[in-house]
Amino acid sequence: MLTGFLGAGKTTLLRHFLSTPEGRGTAVIVNEYGAVGIDDALIRGSSDQTTLLGNGCVCCVTRTDLQNALRKLVIDRERGEISQFVRIVIETSGLADPAPILQTFATDRALGSEFFVEVVATVVDTATGLDTIGWSSESRKQVILADRIILSKTDLALPGAAGDLQAKLRELNTHAEIVTAAEGQIDPHCLTEGIGSGERSTFVAEAEHSDGITSFVVTEGLPLNWNAFARTMETLVALRGSDLLRVKGFLDVEGCRGPVLVQFVQHLAHPPVELAAWPDGEHGSRIVFITRNISEAHVRGLLEAVRRLTSPDPSS
Repeated sequence: MLTGFLGAGKTTLLRHFLSTPEGRGTAVIVNEYGAVGIDDALIRGSSDQTTLLGNGCVCCVTRTDLQNALRKLVIDRERGEISQFVRIVIETSGLADPAPILQTFATDRALGSEFFVEVVATVVDTATGLDTIGWSSESRKQVILADRIILSKTDLALPGAAGDLQAKLRELNTHAEIVTAAEGQIDPHCLTEGIGSGERSTFVAEAEHSDGITSFVVTEGLPLNWNAFARTMETLVALRGSDLLRVKGFLDVEGCRGPVLVQFVQHLAHPPVELAAWPDGEHGSRIVFITRNISEAHVRGLLEAVRRLTSPDPSS
């Protein structure tokens, strides 16, 4: 199981793992909190078998879907309808509590006879992780239940941040191995080898997701003006960066042949990347927002206002 809070870098690590010899024969189940899958579109080209569980956390509303997806993968493999796989990586939503997922394998006898959880790997953003752990119960649970903790984005963190974060991680979890990702890459054995058969503490009090967290999708059928989008996001980051938990999506930008992948995590904007082709063949901008007390209407209104301000005046 690959878990970690919103924007920690799970998908980047998983894509690298799938490109390695150790990653061959891996099926992937991707769970996203938003109604439109972005991560699974990025991963689909790297794995022969990718299943998307969207529009909800795998720990709650889609938990039955997870069980069904696992059973279907096994049945399809036995029928020869899909290629053989030797493992499944479950990439959870950034808001997922791993405990109910672990309990699923312990209580579902059919799944328990077919699968065992080899490793729970939790990715923690070094730049923002300490603050996130402070206010997010989901983030703390992900750390507490980890067998292996992977520190990401160390190059973006302030001096001393990694040491402070590791001290906090040790408070929450005394047994997990802590490793550091280098430029989004890790030793692939981090996702294929457990660290012993010691029992996990799977009892962590379940709670509703933090108040005010919501997800919505902004779509555009026509190509976007990059300047208008960039100014909109700059304004959002400046005014509400701490509540902009995760923004990720594909943009159909005027003048670009392929989609532009954009990602924002709180105050941090990742450099946009123009891809060679649309991952799923479906054109059109679609951006998933996961926010705290920021509504879809506010974002759309701001984008439209900025678009009017940045558009050339036809009368001039």
